Order: sequence, then C-alpha cells, then structure tokens
Amino acid sequence: MQSLNKAQQCFEILQKHKAIDPTLFQVKELTSISDYFIISSGNSTRQIQAIMRHIQKGMRELGFRPYGIEGAQEGNWILMDYEDVIIHLFYKPFREFYDLEGLWVEAPRIEAEGG
Repeated sequence: MQSLNKAQQCFEILQKHKAIDPTLFQVKELTSISDYFIISSGNSTRQIQAIMRHIQKGMRELGFRPYGIEGAQEGNWILMDYEDVIIHLFYKPFREFYDLEGLWVEAPRIEAEGG
C-alpha cells in the first residue's frame, strides 16, 4: 500500500502541473522492475523538463529521491526511477510512437485519488 500512496502522490503532482493525460497503472504482477508505472506527456520538450523538475521538487518534499533520471537533457522521453514507482514523461509525439500503454495493455489502470 505504501508504493500505491507514493504513486498517487506523484500523480497528484503531475495533475497540478498540467501534465497531459497522466496514466497510472499497476505492473507488479507483470514485472519485477517496479510496482507502478506512470505515463504522462507534454506539448514540448521544455514542458516535459519543467514537469520533471516539479516532480523532483514535490517528491523531495515528501522525502523521496530518485534512484536515477534518464533523458532529461533531451526532454523527448524522461524516465524517473523511484524504485517502486517509475515515471515516463514523453513529448507527445514520442508517447504516441512508443505506445507504452499498448505494451502494458494487461496492466490494470489505477484511479488516482481525487483524479
């Protein structure tokens, strides 16, 4: 339940900062790499980079630090690893191209609290 709470808190940060179509889903029954994935997008690489900074700040305030962040400089696809929660931030055309929702179609979508 603790990792679900962490995922929902991150999801709320995404919603506050106008991320496009954030999706939270549970992958713990399908993979050993994480319990939850969050996928979201933005209309530009700058927007994605700004959302990433807001997530870092908000999660830090909650006591969480990422194990790693990939793709931040380019801003087309940023992966933020919070161990049991992995966040994928996409510039919108890259989200459509890579279609992670289609890849993880068997993963249950989770309704975020207040979302």
